[in-house]
Amino acid sequence: MKKLTVKDIFELKGKRQVTEVYVSTPTEASAAEAAGIDMIITSERNDVKAFREAAPHTFFTVGFINSGDYVNGDACIRNAFKALNIGADAVYAGVSLKSVEAMANEGIPVVGHVGFIPYKSTWFGGFKAVGKTTDSALKVYQRTLAYQEAGAIGVEMEIVPHRIAAEISKRVKILVLSMGSGTGCDGQYLFATDILGTNTGHVPRHAKVYRNLAAEYERLHKETIAAFKDFKADVATGGYPEAGHMVDIKNDEYQKFMEMLEQIPSQGDIKEFL
Repeated sequence: MKKLTVKDIFELKGKRQVTEVYVSTPTEASAAEAAGIDMIITSERNDVKAFREAAPHTFFTVGFINSGDYVNGDACIRNAFKALNIGADAVYAGVSLKSVEAMANEGIPVVGHVGFIPYKSTWFGGFKAVGKTTDSALKVYQRTLAYQEAGAIGVEMEIVPHRIAAEISKRVKILVLSMGSGTGCDGQYLFATDILGTNTGHVPRHAKVYRNLAAEYERLHKETIAAFKDFKADVATGGYPEAGHMVDIKNDEYQKFMEMLEQIPSQGDIKEFL
């Protein structure tokens, strides 16, 4: 499939919603590409090159998760270029607008974050929706506009009332990716762990489980333990290795070997003998 470009993504705005999945492993990245997911994202802590190789034809965003590590625009630019040079198409960066602008000025595609932001939850009074009052909703809109003015290509809009999110999406030029913000945005974004049913923590309201892989992984774990037990029992009883698992030697060569062994005086003289 053809990999989307930033230009392609802008042209899709208002035509169809794009899909984005946060992937935690290259295997998930490969599966996302095979499924036709438009965009994938993962943390900078992961092996970015391996993810790129697993999904070479999918728009790939690398997230600056530890945003506090990037105290100025120069640090952001250096790390963004590092990500781009090993395969990323864009960076997610919950950094200051000044830093976003610095990256955008260098031609780096940047995705921001508005609405509920987990690592800033204390400012919102905990884990809750943002934009449920007029003042709060206007702040989400203003922040989205600020990202647009700073040169970002889009924002993740997390847990904002769907009618507010839809109106904001219509009024901005950049891509608005919904994380629990309804159908009126330009794209839908979920974590693979929620889609696959492997989330062992809090499952958010907006998550939808499409497969129960947790149960399958548990079944495979039990099967793995059983296989290891069988192997151990086979070794104890002589069931492993069998003839087919071993390499043999011709009888005449074996006899010569045994005769040579008899000629070696002692273990201490082995080097002189050889």
